[in-house]
Amino acid sequence: MTDIEIPIGKRTVKYRFFEMVPAVLSVSLVLLPIILSLVSPIVATVFIIAYLIMWFVKAIGIAYRTIQGYYFLDKAKKTNWHQRLADLEDPAAALTTMASRQSEWRSQDHFNNLQKMSQRPAGYFKPSQFYNAVIVALYNESADIVDPTIEAIFASNYDMKRLILIIGYEARGPKRCHTLAKELVKKYGSRCFYAAAVEHPEDIPNEVVGKGANITCAGTFLQTFLKQQHIADENVLVTTLDSDNRPHPEYLACAAYQYITDLDRNRRAYQPIALYINNIWDAPAPMRVLATGNSFWTIIDSMRPHTLRNFAAHAQGMASLRRTNLWSVRTVVEDGHQYWRSWFAFDGHYEVTPIYVPIYQDAVLAETYRKTIKAQFFQLRRWAYGASDIAYMADKGMRKGRTVPFWGFWARFLRLVDNHVSRAASPLIITFGGWIPVINADAQHSIVANELPQIASQLQFVAMFGLFITVFLTFKMLPPRPERYKRRRNVGMLVQWLFMPLTSICFGAAAAFNSQFRLFLGKYLDKFDVTDKAVIKN
Repeated sequence: MTDIEIPIGKRTVKYRFFEMVPAVLSVSLVLLPIILSLVSPIVATVFIIAYLIMWFVKAIGIAYRTIQGYYFLDKAKKTNWHQRLADLEDPAAALTTMASRQSEWRSQDHFNNLQKMSQRPAGYFKPSQFYNAVIVALYNESADIVDPTIEAIFASNYDMKRLILIIGYEARGPKRCHTLAKELVKKYGSRCFYAAAVEHPEDIPNEVVGKGANITCAGTFLQTFLKQQHIADENVLVTTLDSDNRPHPEYLACAAYQYITDLDRNRRAYQPIALYINNIWDAPAPMRVLATGNSFWTIIDSMRPHTLRNFAAHAQGMASLRRTNLWSVRTVVEDGHQYWRSWFAFDGHYEVTPIYVPIYQDAVLAETYRKTIKAQFFQLRRWAYGASDIAYMADKGMRKGRTVPFWGFWARFLRLVDNHVSRAASPLIITFGGWIPVINADAQHSIVANELPQIASQLQFVAMFGLFITVFLTFKMLPPRPERYKRRRNVGMLVQWLFMPLTSICFGAAAAFNSQFRLFLGKYLDKFDVTDKAVIKN
């Protein structure tokens, strides 16, 4: 098995080179059409048209995946996963009664799973032998944020006696959070199999200050508890939540069902849909656009298993987590990085399975508009810091004696590079690319170069069809409008999309460049920027 840890301290020359790669490629891609336009406006025009057509094709695919993903999401939310899970207790008996059940149960996938499980294959166990473990990370959040999360967990359509709740709080956090964690355990502990508040000590050597270290400390406590209770690691699925993550009532049952019916579960992670709509009516317009975009991106990714990665709230079996020594304590992007740790730990035989039941999360909202903008930028910068995995992948995959598949490695590596370079460069090229060739005086004599702005605008207009789909589905997913807002707030929800070009550049591209240049200069993010969470009350 490959050593899966991020290096500590000074990096090797090879590692530093690949840390610089994303910034160099992103800047080069932005400058390329400018340089080409100075050399040959025609060549620059062809390049930009080809680039815009590529994104036009992607936009069509994104629109299709958006509709498809929304269908799966809506269907999964309406499914009674609790009943499906109960069927697994005695699959043979359930098969005999399916014909007399409601039509929603005569589904092919459930029927196939019951047939498979009725044969008692190796690795099969009953739901009554299974436990959902939920780790909630807490730092400085108020009870107004955390209470609804815990309430949502216990409002699940699931047998709470099969639930283990661990609230991981930080010793460096405010004392009120220490008290809150213990009060929540006292309040809800009797309603589940087991609950505990676990304090993560501060100033542990070789740890980045952040969520990864917190949940790893809580996970270590959980491992000890499972051993004491003689509960097999393979019978436990661990979901990690932020303090504002509220699972849909069917999430726990759905996750349990997917896990139990997956006989290759020890080489899997399970990724629910993240929907940033808890407080969507309260957030400022630019933050609403970003939150909605992030929500739909997780829906789209769920329809592309080859690109699906651990993100935000995610689940993994304890047996699998033991193989990776839980999560990384050396990065601020422990979620996405967990995919790469696991992929190398399992020698490339590891996948992420989508769960189409959502985890509802908060859009960025701080006490003031200025603080909200700052918090939003820091959140996107942290996500974009996943570019640090490029050097990590190169270090682990480009070495003698590697144990991961050659073509599998290169496909993932190039896709990872493309993702982060596109995140930084594409908003700028798509927005301004049509005007670049005309900076050369010779372009005045080129019909194609002069027509490029109009061609670009036409392609962008057609690509906006995908945006119309997003807007339509956004209104279908919105939670009820709070009584404190008038109907005109609905108009704001529509007009907000005018901010999209601005947010994609000022937040998306800027955050990506910030993270990439930090890596380029070796100024690493060594502290998790906790996103401010404010609550607006009636």
